[in-house]
Amino acid sequence: MHFTSKITERQAFLWSLLFVGIVAISFSAIFVKWTDAPVSVIGMYRLGLTLLGMTPFLLRYRSELRAVSTRDWLLLGLSGFMLALHFLLWMGSLRYTTVASSTVLMTLEPVLVMIGALIFFRERIRRAAVAAMGVALVGAVLIGWGDFRLSGAALYGDLLSVLGTLAVVVHMLLGQALRGRISSFVYSYTVFLAAALSFAVYNAAAGHAFFAGYAANDWLIFALMAAVPTVFGHLLFNWLLKYVGATTVSMAVLGEPVGASLLAWALLAETLTPLQAFAGALLLGGVWLFLRSGGGHGGAVEAVEAPADAPTPPAASVAPAGK
Repeated sequence: MHFTSKITERQAFLWSLLFVGIVAISFSAIFVKWTDAPVSVIGMYRLGLTLLGMTPFLLRYRSELRAVSTRDWLLLGLSGFMLALHFLLWMGSLRYTTVASSTVLMTLEPVLVMIGALIFFRERIRRAAVAAMGVALVGAVLIGWGDFRLSGAALYGDLLSVLGTLAVVVHMLLGQALRGRISSFVYSYTVFLAAALSFAVYNAAAGHAFFAGYAANDWLIFALMAAVPTVFGHLLFNWLLKYVGATTVSMAVLGEPVGASLLAWALLAETLTPLQAFAGALLLGGVWLFLRSGGGHGGAVEAVEAPADAPTPPAASVAPAGK
């Protein structure tokens, strides 16, 4: 009986951390809308400022860094590049389409993660999950059709969001493979560093200024992007990958379009058309049914027990420095 109580408390702790991450990432789209700085510059400083807060803790992981294999260094670099590509495409989509459309399309992530897990990790797939995936895809198509009726630019923004989702799926699957043998801090630091360097190269090639020409509001947004959706969103999700798996962590995107759309309505005066609302509800419902069906094997929090001596999340040590 005592063992069951411990498991229940652990599950509640994991779910509470997922909720914190959902709230944090819901602000990401709003911050992007509040600045005219190039999205690649936003991404570079979002990650660069996060790394600045993490660096003082790097020395304690020296022995682990020396033990990382060449193959894992390459995989970490690829994961970081895919994270940068995700940020570039998704934040770019917000220049063309609404917060609601962009974030709702991102909810396809757990479905795509499941497909990747099926291919690379041989996770089982249930018939109910396939049916739910079909419902979600219909919703995604309807969102694209609705935005196409509004403008070609909105449809282009939808396409960028879908491509950004594909990029983050690769990032998540690489993380699932690497987090089994690399600590959360080392994984997060090296992936963020690779992503920040990718952005720096891109900005230099595109001719974007690194320092000059940005207003005080832009710098404030850079800092908020590092402190809120990165530290309390992605960094927290990276730690959770070790205990709940990529499919369950990606479930958190279900909460983002709801929170982000409400914030966009309150702070940006964005509204939804009836077709957008119906298609968004259909997509969210499909993904919810997919997750309820269990998706891939081991996709639920309840199916994974964290070790009894699970360490305090490294994100807890980094968060104060990132504020």
